[in-house]
Amino acid sequence: MKDFVVYTLLRLGLFLLTWGAVTGAWLLIADKAALGLTFLIALVLSGVGSYWVLAGPREKLARHVEARAERATAAFEERRAREDAEAADADPVADEKK
Repeated sequence: MKDFVVYTLLRLGLFLLTWGAVTGAWLLIADKAALGLTFLIALVLSGVGSYWVLAGPREKLARHVEARAERATAAFEERRAREDAEAADADPVADEKK
C-alpha cells in the first residue's frame, strides 16, 4: 500500500509541477493563460515524462503487486488442495471410483 501511495503522490506532484511550468511559460508569451489547454498539455507531458522520471518507483510498485499476487495465488491453491483432501476423506465412494 505504501508503494502505491508514494507512486501516486509522485505522479500527482510531477503533474502539478508540469502544469505550473506550462502555465508559467504560457503567461510569459501571452497575457492570459488558457487553463484548460495548459491542463491538457501538462497532462500529456507529465504522462510521457513519468515514463522516465518515475521508472524506479513504478518498478518497486510492480514488484510489490507481483509478490502480493503470488502470495494470494499460493494461498488459494493451498485452500483448494485442503478442500480437495477433505472432500476425498469425507467421500469414500469417490476413492473407489478412481
